[in-house]
Amino acid sequence: LRMLQVKLIVTGDDFGYCPRRNQGIVDCFLAGAISNVSLLVNGSAAADAAELARRHNIPIGLHANLSEGSPVCEVLKTNCSLLNQDGFFHGKMGFRTALSKGLLNMSEVKQELKAQVELFHELTGHLPPHMDGHQHVHVLPEVRHVFAEVLEEYGIKYTRVPIEPGLHNCDWIPPSLMDFYLGVEEDSFNTVDVFTKHGIRWADIYIGLSTMGRNMSVSSIRSAIDSAILQLTARAEHSSTVTIELMVHPGYPSVPPTGGCGEGPDDFSQSWERLHELQTLIKPELQSHYKSRNIQLCSFKDL
Repeated sequence: LRMLQVKLIVTGDDFGYCPRRNQGIVDCFLAGAISNVSLLVNGSAAADAAELARRHNIPIGLHANLSEGSPVCEVLKTNCSLLNQDGFFHGKMGFRTALSKGLLNMSEVKQELKAQVELFHELTGHLPPHMDGHQHVHVLPEVRHVFAEVLEEYGIKYTRVPIEPGLHNCDWIPPSLMDFYLGVEEDSFNTVDVFTKHGIRWADIYIGLSTMGRNMSVSSIRSAIDSAILQLTARAEHSSTVTIELMVHPGYPSVPPTGGCGEGPDDFSQSWERLHELQTLIKPELQSHYKSRNIQLCSFKDL
């Protein structure tokens, strides 16, 4: 492992969700603990987040959101297939159910994704160098094709494919959550060819499901990285550089009613687990582990 150069992109997701999330993400970045952020443009504090990224020179991409809160496209704010009877997106599982029943109009999905790219551009002054999906909606059937088309149209090179090595061995993940993760994994396997065909790229290794919230610790991050690298290097031809994306959700817990994407903050955002991630990521022993393993933090535009 010593000779291998590892480029680690530590992405703080849900930037723009609420002021306390923004503050936590910025604190993490300034501590050298994250190196990249993903912006929810329909988040209640999105404009503030874009301003913070500009002020602190934080590499920022787009966290495309089709499942939580309200659309940003004016035309879709009323009477469209992406909304439930309350006028909000269908939710993490609701979106998947509506999709499997054939109720979602893919041209509306495309319209909303493009509107989010445009709004990102408006807020930050540039197009996103990377674009992924909130709650992993971007790897779902049908959506993956539309998502890939939008990225290709705007020349957005990088995305995230959430296939995590060693996920199956994580016996601390509760069965209901594991079912969801295995669904995400299967959808991701089926997305690889689509993204490849459209010339889209992603990190060699993805980590983030096994280390989320309460499951994050210096040792869980360390062993996830080490075992992923071992697994990759065992498989024949790899270059001397390996890229890893570690997905994280640091922040200070949201205090309702502030936050969210139109409906107020969700439980995960209000929980102590956000703060736990923040406190773990800034630990000096994690930083020194990176150094000892020749791991260099960077963002997608550095690849």
